[in-house]
Amino acid sequence: MRNGDDLEGFDGEASSASMISAASSPYQPTTEPVSQRRGLGGLRCDLDYLRGTLGRLKVAEVLLALMAFICIETIMECSPCEGLYFFEFVSCSALVVTGALLVLFSLSLHTRIPQINWNLTDLVNTGLSTFFFFIASVVLAALNHKTGAEIAAVVFGFLATLVFAVNAAVAVQRWRLGRRQQSRPSSEYVRARSESREVVHRPEIQRLDA
Repeated sequence: MRNGDDLEGFDGEASSASMISAASSPYQPTTEPVSQRRGLGGLRCDLDYLRGTLGRLKVAEVLLALMAFICIETIMECSPCEGLYFFEFVSCSALVVTGALLVLFSLSLHTRIPQINWNLTDLVNTGLSTFFFFIASVVLAALNHKTGAEIAAVVFGFLATLVFAVNAAVAVQRWRLGRRQQSRPSSEYVRARSESREVVHRPEIQRLDA
C-alpha cells in the first residue's frame, strides 16, 4: 500500500508529465480573436458604404433597373419587338451585375480579392450601363405604342441612365486617385535611385557629406 509521501510524489510526476506532453503537443489552443478569423460566418454589412455617395448610387441603380425590368416584363404584345427585347436585356444585365457589385461592396467581400482592380471594374460597369441604357431607352421611346408600361419603362430607363452617368463620373475620379497613389511610390523610388547614383558619380558630394 502506498503511503501519503508516495502519493504526493506520484501526483507530482503525473502533473509534470502532463505539462511536458502539453508543451510538446503540436495542437495548441488558438488565441486568435473570433473577429479576425476569415469565413462567411463573419460577414458584416458596411453601413458607412451604404450611407455614402457610392452606396446610395448603387442602391438607386439597382432599384431603377429593377423597376425598368418589371415594367418591360408586363408588356404582352409588341410589334416590332426588337426594341423591347433589347431594353429587357439591358435592364436585366444591369440589374444582375450592379446588384452583385452592391453585395460585394456592402459586405466588404471585394477586400478578400485584392487581385482585381475594383475601381476599374466599377468604372467599366457604370460606363457600359450608362451607354446601353441610354440607347435602349431611346430605341424603346421611338418604337413603343404609348402604353402605360412602355412609357414607365422609358422613364425608368432614362432615370437609370442619369444615375449610372453620375456613378461613372465618381468612378473615374476614384480610378484616377488610385492610379496616382500607385504611381507615387514608384516615382519616389526612381528619385531615390537617381540621387544615389549622383552621390556615387560625384565624389565631391561624398566629401561634403563626410
